[in-house]
Amino acid sequence: MAARKKPAATADAPDADPAAEASLIEDTDAADDELPISKSEAKRRMLALQAVGEELVRLPVETLRRFDLPERLFDAIVDAKRINPNKHGGVYRQMQYIGKLMRLVDAAPIVEKLDALKAPSRRDTAMHHLAEQWRTRILSDASALNEFRAEFMPDADDSEFESLQTMVGKAREEYLKHQPPKFFRQTYKLLLKYITAHAS
Repeated sequence: MAARKKPAATADAPDADPAAEASLIEDTDAADDELPISKSEAKRRMLALQAVGEELVRLPVETLRRFDLPERLFDAIVDAKRINPNKHGGVYRQMQYIGKLMRLVDAAPIVEKLDALKAPSRRDTAMHHLAEQWRTRILSDASALNEFRAEFMPDADDSEFESLQTMVGKAREEYLKHQPPKFFRQTYKLLLKYITAHAS
């Protein structure tokens, strides 16, 4: 009987090299980043950068200095501010130039600083809207005044609350009599005062 052949020994697969795997992943990611973008996407990005440039042009020069912009971009923005707004062609060409320069810089920090400048005004706008909403509620529903006190006047004494009650009563009266909205406006200002104090 022929001797049974032993199966050929197979070499164990070598352990994976983590560094090599990481390099391969990075190369793949880099390749993904280099994928061409569509014309519509390229146009969208260009318009977004140009919009950022337009916001920068509207800022005072002293504020612009805090952005630490590259010199060429800073000079282009200052030059745009000097162009007569009635010369539409000149303004358009300069904004196109600023848009091109924007593509050469990292726009993310610039956008962050612009957003930081807008934050206080957005907060103020939100509080103004809130005061208007509460005024509408309070004038149409007397019980809403107690809700307002609980939320925005927790530390106010009775005399402060009574002053607000009196103001609201006068605003209701002038509304029913079709009088000029003097106390209507004063009620709004008083509500805004407590809302602002509560938010700070």
